[in-house]
Amino acid sequence: MSDFIRQQVLPHFGIGLDKVTISTLGNGHINQTYLVRWPKGEFVLQRINTDVFTQPNILIENALHVSEHLQQQVEQGYYQLQVVKPVIAQDKQYAINLGDDGYWRAITYLPNSHTIEVVTHTEQAKMAAGAFGHFAAALSSLNPDCINDVIKDFLNFPFRLQQLQQAVSDDKCQRLSECQYWVDLVFSQHALFDELEQVELLLPLRVCHNDTKINNMLFDERDMSSMAIIDLDTCMKGYLMYDFGDMVRAFCSPEEEDSTALDKVIARPEIIAAASESYIKALEGVITPIEKRSLWLGIKVMALMLGSRFLADHINGDAYFSIHRPNHNLDRAANQLTIFKSLLGQEAKLKPLFE
Repeated sequence: MSDFIRQQVLPHFGIGLDKVTISTLGNGHINQTYLVRWPKGEFVLQRINTDVFTQPNILIENALHVSEHLQQQVEQGYYQLQVVKPVIAQDKQYAINLGDDGYWRAITYLPNSHTIEVVTHTEQAKMAAGAFGHFAAALSSLNPDCINDVIKDFLNFPFRLQQLQQAVSDDKCQRLSECQYWVDLVFSQHALFDELEQVELLLPLRVCHNDTKINNMLFDERDMSSMAIIDLDTCMKGYLMYDFGDMVRAFCSPEEEDSTALDKVIARPEIIAAASESYIKALEGVITPIEKRSLWLGIKVMALMLGSRFLADHINGDAYFSIHRPNHNLDRAANQLTIFKSLLGQEAKLKPLFE
């Protein structure tokens, strides 16, 4: 792939072939991401997965709207983080469409940046949650109508349940028997489904990140302070409870999201408390009372929804999420649904944090 990038992609950005280094970057499930360095600069290069992002031009337009708005917030003194920006090609476009050879885009690389995969202590949780809350607050003044859906029904839980039901009905890879317990757990949550339907009707629509994992926040490796929120691909209209819920379900376990050590997979209450306090404080003056109360529901829903998506993909033969070992998506599903069970077991203690 490196030779192809050198020969076919980099010339579109006016980069010669001499002394260019190309290395893989991150561990995302969807796009292929590389760090490109040459004597006069560096940037992040991505091949967009057009099986997932079927209209990649919308992804590019949304990310441009968001980054431009954040930059305006920086200039006005309202946004304190750095902004990852698209890099324009020589033809004045923000993406390179090479047909069967891929849809490519470049974004700025932030030196001294560092990502983590697991939150290890409450100070990390506070810092990251505060950064995501600050990001959401900055976007609260961006009109949601300027953002289009890049993935239809991305956080539509009834739709995700239909996908799981279809996967179960088809069972085309004969995998259902090995995960029936987890399937039954998902479909048994009728009270949660009803509550979600009612609460969504009361929430204001906002521009949301929609993928608030801990590794989508950059720390400054020099002092481990918050540097930037990255991966704007799924920025779409949505609800704060989903951004918060995705963040916390990713923060709260001491294990990575594909860990098979389920006895160690728990929702750590001290991490949830720290994250909630910091996130809500960052959104002071923006978040409404009903939004604040919805955050607890968001944590449960996101753990359950992601678990159901991993389950469906496993049953369907691993067509969506990249896997690196047999039963990888089943391991991910079991992990997330174990977090969900841990959340339910601590509801009496944790729900009052959001009242």
